[in-house]
Amino acid sequence: MGIERSLSDRKGKNFCELPEEKITNSKSRKKNRRRHKKVAASPVQKLFDTCKDVFVSDGVGIVPPPQHIQSLQSVLDGIKPEDVGLTPDMPYFLTNVEQRIPRITYLHIYECEKFSIGIFCLPPSGVIPLHNHPGMTVFSKLLFGTMHIKSYDWVVDLPANSSTTFKPSESLATETQLAKVKVDADFTAPCNPSILYPADGGNLHCFTAVTACAVLDVLGPPYSDPDGRHCTYYLNHPFSTFSVDGISIPEEEKKGYEWLQERVLPDDVEVVGHLYSGPKIMET
Repeated sequence: MGIERSLSDRKGKNFCELPEEKITNSKSRKKNRRRHKKVAASPVQKLFDTCKDVFVSDGVGIVPPPQHIQSLQSVLDGIKPEDVGLTPDMPYFLTNVEQRIPRITYLHIYECEKFSIGIFCLPPSGVIPLHNHPGMTVFSKLLFGTMHIKSYDWVVDLPANSSTTFKPSESLATETQLAKVKVDADFTAPCNPSILYPADGGNLHCFTAVTACAVLDVLGPPYSDPDGRHCTYYLNHPFSTFSVDGISIPEEEKKGYEWLQERVLPDDVEVVGHLYSGPKIMET
């Protein structure tokens, strides 16, 4: 490498004439140090290790301590597309004229009872419809592109005699519930990771790809039908669509409230799973 030669020149002849046994022992010690030198963990490995520390419980509605949230947010903030093996020119992000519906691809990285890690890949105009995250804390990192995010929290601070849930008509079996708009804006990478909590922070949200984009998602705990954590989809209606006794919102604030009605997954949404091909995670 040239380093040994430089040291020899500086130390002179005596350095070059060390006994052969000492030279051999010195080389062996250097090889052992190189052999035991710890290899730096990949960003994905750091993310996995941090998630293990953050999500120590799989209990519903349990929010990690602030210092753990900050730690995970910091790790996510440093992750780049190349750290997970993605580039904007990959097939996931291209629009196919033969497809009537933009196809969304989900890359599964890891899942256990306490948390899951995965990436949503959206071509331009791709939509992840409005859905909830029951009892979950969710971290989302926009890796590249521009995405419109609209999120809501359920309204819970009305007077005790007011109901925020009702059925619009007998013909509609699903209930409709009042929610407050939390976020309604475009985000362009690089930007700070977003965090939503079980009861606030925009627990219900919808993603619309303005350009091709990728979102790294961490859910704690993940969805689980047997444990009652179902993914429910919703239709949104302006506040003025329905008039409910006991609920009154000042005129200037009405745009900040909407009625959300349960629905099945829309037919115009196509999500497919694909094998994650980025750096692997080592479970220790």
